[in-house]
Amino acid sequence: MKIDAQHIDEPGLVVLDITAADEETAHAVMAALEQWWATSGLTPVRSEPGVLGVRARVYADIRRPAP
Repeated sequence: MKIDAQHIDEPGLVVLDITAADEETAHAVMAALEQWWATSGLTPVRSEPGVLGVRARVYADIRRPAP
């Protein structure tokens, strides 16, 4: 997935790529981030054949606290 200007067009907006051993761990990290900032929430977790672990991407606005 490509990151474009819409995702980070001003200070305080971030894109976080998460790599974890398993889907449960990735979801736990995303849930923890949701407690701190306004985020895109639990996003789909993907895996690639032959590559260890899973990946996910979260968009966050670190200027705004979690709702």
